[in-house]
Amino acid sequence: MGIKEDVEDGVEKNGIREPLISDHASNKGHPWMVYFTTLVAVCGSYEFGTCAGYSSPTQDAIRSDLGLSLAEYSLFGSILTFGAMIGAITAGPIADLIGRKGAMRVSSAFCVSGWLVIFFSEGPIPLDIGRLATGYGMGSFSYVVPVFIAEIAPKELRGALTALNQFMICGAVSVSFVIGNVLSWRTLALIGLIPTGVLLLGLFIIPESPRWLAKRGRGKEFEAALQTLRGKDADISQEADEIQDYITSLEQLPKPKLLELFQTRYLRSVTIGIGLMVCQQFGGINGICFYLSSIFELAGFSAFAGTVIYACLQISGTGLVAGCIFTAAAFYLKVHEVGLGAVPALAFIGILVYIGSFSLGMGAVPWVVMSEIFPINIKGLAGSVATLVNWFGAWLCSYTFNFLMSWSSYGTFIVYAAINAVAIVFIIVVVPETKGKSLEELQAAINA
Repeated sequence: MGIKEDVEDGVEKNGIREPLISDHASNKGHPWMVYFTTLVAVCGSYEFGTCAGYSSPTQDAIRSDLGLSLAEYSLFGSILTFGAMIGAITAGPIADLIGRKGAMRVSSAFCVSGWLVIFFSEGPIPLDIGRLATGYGMGSFSYVVPVFIAEIAPKELRGALTALNQFMICGAVSVSFVIGNVLSWRTLALIGLIPTGVLLLGLFIIPESPRWLAKRGRGKEFEAALQTLRGKDADISQEADEIQDYITSLEQLPKPKLLELFQTRYLRSVTIGIGLMVCQQFGGINGICFYLSSIFELAGFSAFAGTVIYACLQISGTGLVAGCIFTAAAFYLKVHEVGLGAVPALAFIGILVYIGSFSLGMGAVPWVVMSEIFPINIKGLAGSVATLVNWFGAWLCSYTFNFLMSWSSYGTFIVYAAINAVAIVFIIVVVPETKGKSLEELQAAINA
């Protein structure tokens, strides 16, 4: 009887019966397409890091070749984040209108055009236009790539696959810092075309987000995309029903307005989300990251060696405040001509401690907390406001950094240390512990 059941339930191919597929395999299918689709999508994350890491190793060469003043180069470095503000704000509506893949194509188009304009630039105006365009693509990628990954991944893989987004950003910044020391600034701009080229080719192969298709009422395409992602042998019926039910519930929620975010019931979650973004950006990260080479040179440490070792330490270390204090102490000693032999080592240690700490904590945690604390009916609008604050802070920090350093090299890092100290107090007093709580429990406690 067992043999008969096996034959009846077996899979027939070309007239030959194959052994039964286990229930586990039948239900979960083969996730290779999810992995492949994620790898294609995070090419956008890699492009993000390539854009962010471009200005530091090229500062001296661009200023020398094009005769840029400090103010002109500061505008070039910081205008990236202004473009990213526009990209982050508009990416949501674009992704909702033409799909996640469509939004990634638009982002890629801006990056490609921006890199080509930078490559052919002979003056500050086209240079800024190209940087603005790559900034737009970078900001758009910062929204659409994590959303796309979260929407395609099964729940047991979502955390690991989403983490790949941050890893690719850090990796690209590191690579740009290293190769930027041996390649010309125009060649480095051409290198920026590679991730978008891979992404554009891959978008012809990977499926669209099933959740977006379901939201648009494209039922057959939704099921086909979900089946492709889960494997041809997977049973997708339960997951498909859950997605459809969620989409139906979401459509029934009232559409929030901007002023409603500041009602008493939402005020704490909005304060936490925006406050963390302020702490993240005003602590100095983009000023330090964008102009790393000049910091090392000013301190008397090899810019080449410093940026290479920085690249290796992108994901380890502790102490944002300690890093700023070490660096401030180095420049204080230099200004007052005391212990000059210790200046390069102090600055080097301070910057690496700072960057390592940021990569482990403040770089990623605010985005994670933001995804947890906003109720579903305000998540889109509140997330957009918090993202806008984040990119505005990034622009302001990167634009003012060189001017602050001209005012006082050690004073700049004392200011950053003070802001990071305030951030520690803010996190202790205001931000709740999220571990071990469901989203519903957490949001109910915050927004009670």
